[in-house]
Amino acid sequence: MVYETNNETVDDALERVLAGERLDRTDGLALLAQPVEPLAEAGAAVRDRFGDGTVDACSIVNAKAGNCAEDCGFCAQSVHFDTGIDTYDFLGPEKVLEAAKRAERDGAQRFGIVVAEKGVSKENRPEEWEEVLESVRLVRDECDLEVDASLGILTEEEAAILAAEGINHYNHNIETSPNYFPEVVGSHSFADRVKTLETAKAAGMDLCAGVILGMGESPTDRVDAAIALQDIGISSLPVNVLNPVAGTPMAERGGNITTEEIVKTVAVYKLLHPESRVRLTGGREVNLDPDEQHLPLEAGADGLLTGDYLTTEGQSPGEDLEIVERAGLEPNRETNEFDPEEVKARYGDSAESSTETTANTGAEPSDD
Repeated sequence: MVYETNNETVDDALERVLAGERLDRTDGLALLAQPVEPLAEAGAAVRDRFGDGTVDACSIVNAKAGNCAEDCGFCAQSVHFDTGIDTYDFLGPEKVLEAAKRAERDGAQRFGIVVAEKGVSKENRPEEWEEVLESVRLVRDECDLEVDASLGILTEEEAAILAAEGINHYNHNIETSPNYFPEVVGSHSFADRVKTLETAKAAGMDLCAGVILGMGESPTDRVDAAIALQDIGISSLPVNVLNPVAGTPMAERGGNITTEEIVKTVAVYKLLHPESRVRLTGGREVNLDPDEQHLPLEAGADGLLTGDYLTTEGQSPGEDLEIVERAGLEPNRETNEFDPEEVKARYGDSAESSTETTANTGAEPSDD
């Protein structure tokens, strides 16, 4: 099948991607400068060629909230900022399993265990480490879900143990470009993030690593972040859009990203990462109107983070399924064979939707 958008720059890049060529930084910058319509067509064409025609849903649990020593400027869980969130120690394996079962019932295919701290440490906090491992085992053994984790920095030993326990994807977002990263985080470096991803990958885990848009970064930064992820090698690229949390530096500096910019960035990311899931995650409900949320899916995105995030609420899984349908796509049911109509019926009542979201006890972009 020949795809043409009647935009020479886009069509040239699309032809090369479909032929198996990897686009570079120059391509990404040229593409991001093009109109949204041909980019969206090209992103969808890449998804059609390299994907399976489905939208993959993941869900997360905020298994340990707040009091993080890092100073990530977007994060409500940093001890450096007064954001008023609830804080708690590790929930415990049974509560993590309970959240996973809700996610399974609501159609998620994968479930991420997230801990808000620099890193879960086998050496420094052995009891917590064992609770994390027991949580992984319970979810792995009792749910039809892929088990993912976002636990901060890892040693080689820790990564090997997690891989052996069956962690499918390790999430550790790079957040933004190497150049803009110091404007967002001061307590660790972009290189620290990359090292953790390389450690997880070397242990045999697939990588889920992405960005937060709308933090004051330039379009060039958005492309440079995607190129950095090419070099790392990922299979899932979460695209968060800043949901400014009062008390964080980014609540004053970030924001003001348009729907067109979000859709164009998603399409370009799909062209730069044709074989990865480009996943819509935190902040999409705040930055996109309900009648716009299908647009990034129509532009090549093929994944969602459904339900709540880390310290902010998401919309219901039933609403997410309706957005998938509006984009003309099907939900992925390969791992968890659920009935979409049952999920939509369960969340049909707005009162129930407001009290029974997917997996969380709180939320934000997928790693804050």
